[in-house]
Order: sequence, then structure tokens, then C-alpha cells
Amino acid sequence: MDKTLSRDGTLIAYRRRGEGPPLILVGGALCTAETEEPLARLLAPRFEVVTYDRRGRGASGDGSPYAVEREIEDLAALADTVGGRPSVFGVGAGGALALEAQAAGLPADRLAVYQPPYTPGAAGLLFKADCTARLHRLLSAGDRGGAVELFLTVTGVAADMISRMRKAPLWRTLESVAHTLAYDDAVLGDGAVPAERFASVTARTLVVCGGFSSASAWTATRLLADALPRGRHRTLTGQTRELAPQVIAPVLAEFFTRDAYARQAS
Repeated sequence: MDKTLSRDGTLIAYRRRGEGPPLILVGGALCTAETEEPLARLLAPRFEVVTYDRRGRGASGDGSPYAVEREIEDLAALADTVGGRPSVFGVGAGGALALEAQAAGLPADRLAVYQPPYTPGAAGLLFKADCTARLHRLLSAGDRGGAVELFLTVTGVAADMISRMRKAPLWRTLESVAHTLAYDDAVLGDGAVPAERFASVTARTLVVCGGFSSASAWTATRLLADALPRGRHRTLTGQTRELAPQVIAPVLAEFFTRDAYARQAS
């Protein structure tokens, strides 16, 4: 993997594949560049796809104390390395990070996000506050496995499945990046859609939700799309929180390519 230097001196590891307009993929919770490879391979025939290890993960460095602003700077450093005005696609909390970055001035004209896990509404904000407190208690106690289990439980993974996962080699990999769950938690703030801040998002933005996702996920993505000046909502039939690369790839290719042609014609 290649590396670029973020503003605070942290090295961020990334990989490029394909040729065409640049497209950066921003992973969600517990994800690394390797996680994004199946989607990157599908998009590579039409884009120069950049996958990267967010700070604290994989081959990238980290910094202390953590601040969302540092991750925004990481994404800006990648955009500068790639050149031009890359498109960006973020999944889960990675989608929230992409939006925060563009609101802060990331040079991108086109964004797509899949189910940033905001929890708007009084009950949702209380739920988010409780999860945040529990997560920090577990991490402070050094219970990385407990932190991963909390995240999986909150996202709907059944207890018997988590039990089986704990016995698999993958579990050690998940534990190695468990501390970054606090980073994703910070990106999401108190769980409310930050409508006032996102009013400064200038990019055309596609907000996508799975057709088999929860009603709360649909509501949150609908509120998010409505809060964005150039936002559009789309529901993908048959998809859940676990998005299939082969389903989202043609949607992204059509959205980013059409917008690129529209910009060239204007």
C-alpha cells in the first residue's frame, strides 16, 4: 500500500486500482481497505478507485487524542494526493464522515452514502447516549471483545452468531480495531442528523437505504436526504445493513458517471 501524510503527521495507507475519474471509498465501523476490495474491483473498470485504512486501522497510523477533525484532514490529504475533485462513497459511519468532510470543504462534487447510522428523535438520542457510555466503559476497561460484541448486538447480529464469531479467526482482527468504534461514535455526534451543519454540503448527494433495513434506518436516511441542499434518497430493494457490492456498484457507476457528464456539459 502507498501512504500519504495527513496534516497532523499521521501516515494514511491507501491503495489505487483501475483507471478513470477518481473515487474514494470510505469504510464504516471495523472496516479497513481490505473490506472495501470487493466493491473496488467491481468499480475499477470505470473509475480510479481509492481504498484506505482509516486512522487507527490496518497499515495507517493513529494520533492522540482523537478528533473528528483529524479524520476529515485524512480524507482531505487523500483527495489532494488523488488530485482533482474525487467522488466519494461512504458506508455507515464512513458516510457520515464523508458528509462532515464535504461540509468542512472537501473538494468533492458528488457523494453517495449508505445508511449513516443516525438515531434521530428523543428515543434515538437516549439510545445513542446509552450506547456511547457503554462503549467507553468497555474500552476503558480494556475489554475489546466486549466493545465489538456491543457494536454487533446494536446492529442486529444475533447472540448465537456472535458466539460463533468469537471462535473464528476473524474475531482477533475485529478486536484489533475495536478502539476505532469510539472514533465512529464520535463522528455520529449525539445521533441527530446535523441539519444545520450539513446545509453547507454543496455536493450532489445520493443517500441510499436498504429495502429490508429497519424502519428507523429508512426514517434516518430520509431525514438526512431532506437536510442536504442537493440530496436525493433511494431505496435498494432486498438490501439490508450488509450491502451487497454487486448491487450497489452499478448504482454508484450510474450516479457518478451521469453527474460527471452533466458537469462537463454545463
